[in-house]
Amino acid sequence: MSKVGRIVNVIAVALVVAYGIAEYIVPRVVLAVHKDEYQALMFQCDHVMREHFIAKQHVLVDPSDMAIKNLTTSEVGLLTCHDYDKLRKKLQSFGVSAPQLSMVGLEVMEEKLTDVRRFVETHEIRY
Repeated sequence: MSKVGRIVNVIAVALVVAYGIAEYIVPRVVLAVHKDEYQALMFQCDHVMREHFIAKQHVLVDPSDMAIKNLTTSEVGLLTCHDYDKLRKKLQSFGVSAPQLSMVGLEVMEEKLTDVRRFVETHEIRY
């Protein structure tokens, strides 16, 4: 095999290895590094969206100054969702797929299920 042929083979192998790293290794490492942060932001975002919805409904039923103040406060809390969305897009830019992120989200919901049940029992409106 000629010197040029060897160089072409080395380049081809290097490209295949680089592709494998970019496609399979990088997404897994990035997800492992940011998993806890992602789960925390996702759970917090879900919580503040629920709080915002409740505050908004309260303003519709009773448009008092306190209800409006609570709504404004809950809107500030929605910044957590912005941070969550930015991290989600960052992870996707490194090759983490939407199904992988969904699975990580399901894991945190399962972990927090008892907390959610207690939260619902505490705040649920009973008729």
